[in-house]
Amino acid sequence: MNFLELAKARYSVRAYKSDPVPEELLQQVLEAARLAPTAVSRQPFQILVVHTAGRKEEILKFYPREWLVQAPLLIGICTLPGEAWVRKYDQKNYAEVDATIAFDHLIMAATDAGLGTCWIAAFDPQAARQIFNLPPNVEPLLFTPLGYPAGKPGHKPRKSLDALIRYERWA
Repeated sequence: MNFLELAKARYSVRAYKSDPVPEELLQQVLEAARLAPTAVSRQPFQILVVHTAGRKEEILKFYPREWLVQAPLLIGICTLPGEAWVRKYDQKNYAEVDATIAFDHLIMAATDAGLGTCWIAAFDPQAARQIFNLPPNVEPLLFTPLGYPAGKPGHKPRKSLDALIRYERWA
């Protein structure tokens, strides 16, 4: 499918089958994240792959939604701010930008492979730190379940292109 079809096909999955994700598909999805562009090619992130089987109670402590643990896998992306490129004019650290781009590549590759995902940012970061044993220099940024969708896509409300685009200047 072309990219616009892929973008239209991606949706936030909140019901998963328990079927395992074949290792080959998991590796394809992870490779897509690895290939994502990052500022000065620093790749200031790490990807956490978690099998949900037997960890339901623990995982639900950082994001208490049952559908999260329906999927066989949970993928997290964590930033390494100390390894990121920093813009010299205002000291803007690009770790989160870089990790988000990689995460988006992962999400789109999963959709292309027939897998479901759902961006999760509203989690308890302290609980995530503890559950996944994250060192102090690592920041949990985003998570997604990864598995086969059990339902059908719903409507994705989006603003019109005219409402989002400005040409030449802000006003």
